[in-house]
Amino acid sequence: MSAETFGPRIALRAGPMLSVFNAAQLVSAADVHVAQRLGRLAGENDERVLLAVALAVRGARSGSVCIDLDDLEALAAPEVEDAEPVQDLPWPEPAQWRAAVEASPLVAVGVAGAEERPVRWVGGRLYLDRYWRHEQTVRAAVDDRLAAGIEPVEPARVAAAVHRVLPGDAARQRLAAATAALSRLTVLTGGPGTGKTTTVARLLAVLHDVAGPGLRVALAAPTGKAAARLQEAVRAEVARLPDEDDRVRVGTPTATTLHRLLGWRPGSSTRFRHDRDHHLPYDVVVVDETSMVSLPLMARLLEALAPQARLVLVGDPDQLASVEVGAVLGDLVALPPTADLLPAALTATVPDDVPDDSSARTALRNGVVRLEVVHRHGEDIGRLARAVRSGDADEVLAVLRAGSAAVTFAETAQERPSEADVTAVREAAQQAGVALVTAARSGDVGQALQALDAHRLLLAHRRGAVGVAHWAGKVQAWVGVALGEPSGGGMGPGGSAATWFAGQPLLVTKNDRDTGLFNGDTGVVVADGDSGLVAAFGDPQRPLLVRPHRLPATEVVYAMTVHRGQGSQFAHVSLLLPGPSSLLLTRELFYTAVTRAREHVHVVGTEAAVRAAVGRPVRRASGLRRPLS
Repeated sequence: MSAETFGPRIALRAGPMLSVFNAAQLVSAADVHVAQRLGRLAGENDERVLLAVALAVRGARSGSVCIDLDDLEALAAPEVEDAEPVQDLPWPEPAQWRAAVEASPLVAVGVAGAEERPVRWVGGRLYLDRYWRHEQTVRAAVDDRLAAGIEPVEPARVAAAVHRVLPGDAARQRLAAATAALSRLTVLTGGPGTGKTTTVARLLAVLHDVAGPGLRVALAAPTGKAAARLQEAVRAEVARLPDEDDRVRVGTPTATTLHRLLGWRPGSSTRFRHDRDHHLPYDVVVVDETSMVSLPLMARLLEALAPQARLVLVGDPDQLASVEVGAVLGDLVALPPTADLLPAALTATVPDDVPDDSSARTALRNGVVRLEVVHRHGEDIGRLARAVRSGDADEVLAVLRAGSAAVTFAETAQERPSEADVTAVREAAQQAGVALVTAARSGDVGQALQALDAHRLLLAHRRGAVGVAHWAGKVQAWVGVALGEPSGGGMGPGGSAATWFAGQPLLVTKNDRDTGLFNGDTGVVVADGDSGLVAAFGDPQRPLLVRPHRLPATEVVYAMTVHRGQGSQFAHVSLLLPGPSSLLLTRELFYTAVTRAREHVHVVGTEAAVRAAVGRPVRRASGLRRPLS
């Protein structure tokens, strides 16, 4: 008998059917335990039903809102890398399985089902009940906003404002601003560097003009780092507005996290001070990096908005979705079209800017405007990103192998790269690391923060041969060698900051309202000029300085996962791909990593890994795109 028989993945008291699926690693021990516990509470012992519930729990852990019992391909996908396929699993007969689920005392059937049941069956989809309710909340709120009709504004005034604030070749930006003026819901999408934040700043100028004095605006993002970047970018763009009246009206907007916007409630991480009974006191709410917003958080935000408030959601639906449940931005972009009120009003307001493209016009019916012209990185990175996004592996490999000043590729013969394979990574890491340490030791905070974002090594995994834990140590050692200090500074166990030293790159891993630092913020320890040290975060021109002893939980950040890097930009990005069997290796991860680079992206991996990534889009089951029953 193997040790794995009693390993942590095995549910020892599972019934015969659950044991088989647990051994096949299609459901975890935790999934089995949750399903069995719910079954005991409801008096349900039919293993077919408990298997369905365990699969629904697994789906939620993986980011899906629900599961489709007819989609055996998705249900049968192993959750653990390199899991051996198990043949002839005893899947229940489909019709009998559905009938058992519908008859179960554990399951509420339909939208009017029993209120107190923890699982819900609607239209062939099985939900944990709370996620079904979140989905209903979001879809109902979106439908209400789109059905509210056109806002009572003067078309001529809107047209004059958008052309003044967004002159020249900015048709899509003008269309977005006009949409925000006319509708209670605007979804502004586009890849990195397409000018989304620039559009937000100028869109606010249009709204302040159209709405008149006293317009109350809130800017928010899912993380503290994203909020700080949004605030910085919007303020910088407002300062560039040519009309002084526009600059005065918009002022200096402040951005915050969504959690802080909604209001922390002591003792709860899921309920907030602002809710359906206590609305947010804002006329306009702009949310950046919406792809990172989970379904439950979006539901809370939509509940908290005043019915007449305008909502502007900004983000890239092709990036990685929230690490929690849902892919809300992607679902909203793909919603079936509603009535034609908005396109007609836009045609009457900015006729020259309404696109002829039928798909773009269809999206406008739901307030969706996509920016397509990339201003940040060059054509080569843009071409690579478009090929990844479209799922064209041959084109992706052609761009990588062609090479350029902006895109390079170290094609490896094996999954684990050799020292020769990572020569370019080592050189880039050493150059950036030496610049970081030199600036930090001299006490130059601005230069140190700029050097911090000069290069970043991104990986899919935290652990393993191609994981952050392994490669962070290598990068630190490389920098130490380049400095003539082989120890590379002090790194505590597990990558924690056990000892502080100038040039130490930091990643905050816990929100801390006292210091104003949030999970995901990055900074660097610098000399303070008085034989001491201080940690610097944020804008190089206006840094936030915190003494090390006051820092919340941090870890060193010589490398990071692509998920951690989402929402950030680096001059140079090195991406180490895991083997093709890695379940984390997806199209969205590859696209997100590539588009973190402003100037240069270097990819290390096998052809098989590239093809696996491009050919594996994330599948998150959801009913959000379906109309309310």
